Amino acid sequence: MRILSPIKVSLVRRPWSQQLLRIFLTRGFKYATTFHQEGHIWASMRKTAFILGSGLLLLVAFWNTVTWHLQRFWGTSGYFWQAQWERLLSRFEGKEWTLYVIGVIEVPSLVFWSFSGLLLVVDTTGKPNFISRYRIQVGKNEPVDTKKLRQCIRTVLFNQVVISLPMLVFLYPILKLRGDPCHRELPTFHWFLLELAIFTLIEEVLFYYSHRLLHHPTFYKKIHKKHHEWTAPIGVISLYSHPIDHVTSNMLPVMVGPIVMGSHLSSITMWFSLALIITTISHCGYHLPFLPSPEFHDYHHLEFSQCYGVLGVLDHLHGTDTMFKQTKAYERDILLLGFTPLSESIPDAPKKME
Repeated sequence: MRILSPIKVSLVRRPWSQQLLRIFLTRGFKYATTFHQEGHIWASMRKTAFILGSGLLLLVAFWNTVTWHLQRFWGTSGYFWQAQWERLLSRFEGKEWTLYVIGVIEVPSLVFWSFSGLLLVVDTTGKPNFISRYRIQVGKNEPVDTKKLRQCIRTVLFNQVVISLPMLVFLYPILKLRGDPCHRELPTFHWFLLELAIFTLIEEVLFYYSHRLLHHPTFYKKIHKKHHEWTAPIGVISLYSHPIDHVTSNMLPVMVGPIVMGSHLSSITMWFSLALIITTISHCGYHLPFLPSPEFHDYHHLEFSQCYGVLGVLDHLHGTDTMFKQTKAYERDILLLGFTPLSESIPDAPKKME
C-alpha cells in the first residue's frame, strides 16, 4: 500500500473534525427539526451519516491540497508522505519505541499546549482586544482568576504525566498484539478516513454514556464536579478533571478506536492531536471565526444537565438537548464565516424587567 497520491480536488481546505461535523448538521443545514419529526432513531442515523460524510469530504479536499503543495514546494516526486515516513523509520531503525513515544505522547502534547498557550495569553492579558468580542459568556473570566488557573494547570499536568503517560505506555503492547503500529507502509488516506469515522463514532458512544454516568448524583459530587468548577470554561480546562474522570471520559473514548482498528502510528498521532484540538476549542469560551462552534459544550458547563456528547447525535436521540434547542445559543451554534460576533448578530433576548 502507498499513501494516496494527490487528487485534484478543489474544495474547502480546512481540516475540520468532530464538532465541525456536528455543526454542518445540527444548525448549518437546518435538518434538526425535520429529523425530529421522522423519529429519534432514524433521525439520528441520518444525522450521523450526514455529519461524517460532510466532514470526511472536507478532509479529503484539505489533505490532497496540502500534499500537492508540499510536493511542489520540496520538488518531491512520487508519494510524499510515504517518503517522509520511510526517512523517519531509517533514522529510528531499531528504536520504534522512541518513535511511538514521539508520535503518541510528545506530538499531541505539543499540539495541546501550543494551542492552549495561545488561548491562555488572551485569557490572562485580554489581548488582542478584539478577541473579547467573541466571548460566549460575557463578563466571565475577564480576566481569568490566576489562583484558580494555577490550580487548573497543576491538575492538567498531573493528569498528563501520572494518568495519561502510563496509559499510553500500556497502549503500545496492546497495539502490537493487533499489528505493528510502526509498519513500513503507511495506510492509504482512504483507509485513514474510514478509521477517523469509526474513531469518531466510538468516541461519541463512550464519551456520551461515561459522561452522563458521571453526572449521576452518586458520582457527580465526588468525581465530575471538579471539572464543572469552571461554569465559564477556558481552553486548558478540557483536561482539568478528577483522575477517574480523566480515565473514563478523556482517555478511554479516544484510545479504544485505534485498538479496535489496529491503527498505524500515523493515524493515532493525527487522531490524538485532532481530538485535543477539538476539546480545547469546545472549552475555549470564544466563538471565533472559521473555527468549530463551542456553543454546544459551553452550554453544558452553564446548565450541567444538557449536551453531554461530542457530535450531538446521542443527545438528540436521548432528548438531552431539548433545553439547548430553545436557546439563542442553539441558533448561534453554527460555523462563523464572517467577523461579526454571533452574540451581536444573534443577541440574547432582553431580560424582562420586574
